[in-house]
Amino acid sequence: MLASAALGLAVAQAAAVADSAHRTRPFTGAKVNGGSVSHARDGKKDVLTLSDDFKVPDAPAPHWQLVDTRGDVYLLQRLVVKGDKFNKTIVVPRYIRDIAKVQIWCAWAETLLGETAFEKPIRLGGAEK
Repeated sequence: MLASAALGLAVAQAAAVADSAHRTRPFTGAKVNGGSVSHARDGKKDVLTLSDDFKVPDAPAPHWQLVDTRGDVYLLQRLVVKGDKFNKTIVVPRYIRDIAKVQIWCAWAETLLGETAFEKPIRLGGAEK
């Protein structure tokens, strides 16, 4: 009985470590402070999701933007589109190899609104080699 309790505790600790490895620190920046991003793999797709406490910044064109470990920057979907649809979750394009930082970028003003990072860069499963 003691062995099964210890095994259950070990599994719970491993799950907590895996979860924290795929969640960023809170965003910091001029307009975005708070909220985080989580990474998950759905089949062969890498998916990023903003946390429930993320607040869309008051800016004319906030977008998802990713930075890889080589410093390449990828401007992706707009956060809010027609009809007030909120792109809380995005599928990372297959051509992106890894993610070092997640940024919220204002495409209209061409300025960084806030950024965050994973504890360690996320190596993506679908990256072309």
